[in-house]
Amino acid sequence: MEEVRKVSSISAVFPAYNDGGTIPSMVLTALIALKEVTDDFEVIVTNDGSADFTRQVLDALAERFPELHVIHKEKNGGYGAALRSGFSAATKEWIFYTDGDGQYNPLELKNLVGALEEGVDIVNGYKIQRHDPLYRKIIGRIYHHIVKLLFSFKLKDVDCDFRLFRRDILDTVKLESETGTICLELVKKMQDAGFNVTSVPENNTELLDVIQAQGINAGCWAPGVLNEMVGNRTSWGLQLIPMETYREWFEAEIPQD
Repeated sequence: MEEVRKVSSISAVFPAYNDGGTIPSMVLTALIALKEVTDDFEVIVTNDGSADFTRQVLDALAERFPELHVIHKEKNGGYGAALRSGFSAATKEWIFYTDGDGQYNPLELKNLVGALEEGVDIVNGYKIQRHDPLYRKIIGRIYHHIVKLLFSFKLKDVDCDFRLFRRDILDTVKLESETGTICLELVKKMQDAGFNVTSVPENNTELLDVIQAQGINAGCWAPGVLNEMVGNRTSWGLQLIPMETYREWFEAEIPQD
């Protein structure tokens, strides 16, 4: 078995807005991924004023996993503001962040860690396949080339929000955006400050696809929303299984001290 590289400590940061159907899987899968690459970790989720049951799901998870820290915002402040809140709460040497909607699979964190070499400050994922309709692929490609031209980006994929970077970079790079433009701001300011960036391929395999294939249902961890999960299982693409089965699966993967 290939040895997985480890680092001193990592804070995993996820923004969440009406992601009650996906954020539990992101949190629990992140716990598995973090245990592969470090012995010191935390997961921080900013609930950005969600109107669904994101709060209830996160609170249920936080009661079970002390590594999870939840920030609840009463009003939606925007993607950038949610990320900044998570970054500010991070306490570990490295910060890993991605979206909370299951677009990316946290289990690929080991690929980011594996790319760390002497002098590397940031590891950025780049998509090697997209699951979008053709028109979105075309728009995405045009957008990618325009922003690279305008801002002189050196990254292969500036639009892939799957990153690992040193937390102390934020002592130098001051982020201001409250919207989705924070990703461009982050990359641009890090690049201009002279931090060293490397890139690794990211399969862009949606976590919900993995969950469905393995028969895992994240919603079962929050008893208060079980009925809603049943009613929405088709649209969410999730397969319901008994709570005890789900609990046993994760306790086997995440041994308790």
